[in-house]
Amino acid sequence: MSEKARSVIGQVVSDRMDKTAAVVVTRQLRHPLYGKYIRRSTKVLAHDEDNTAKIGDQVRIRECRTRSKHKAWEIIEVLRTQEAVAEIAEEEGVAE
Repeated sequence: MSEKARSVIGQVVSDRMDKTAAVVVTRQLRHPLYGKYIRRSTKVLAHDEDNTAKIGDQVRIRECRTRSKHKAWEIIEVLRTQEAVAEIAEEEGVAE
């Protein structure tokens, strides 16, 4: 794929499939009439060759060639693991 392939950051919501992870990508857009910012999310399937991503991890994904009927993204890197997020929340004293 070219160097200009679109890449986005999302959160892993499922890793039960072999070499595949379901990732939710959230974006904010402005309502055309009222001007309020709205959150919209898209769930995509991403190729995870080594099964490194786990539920709750924050990952960077990019578009790639179509690998199956629903899978056209691949995981580039795991930015933060769920354990790291939990440690940060624990240090700040945030109760979950």
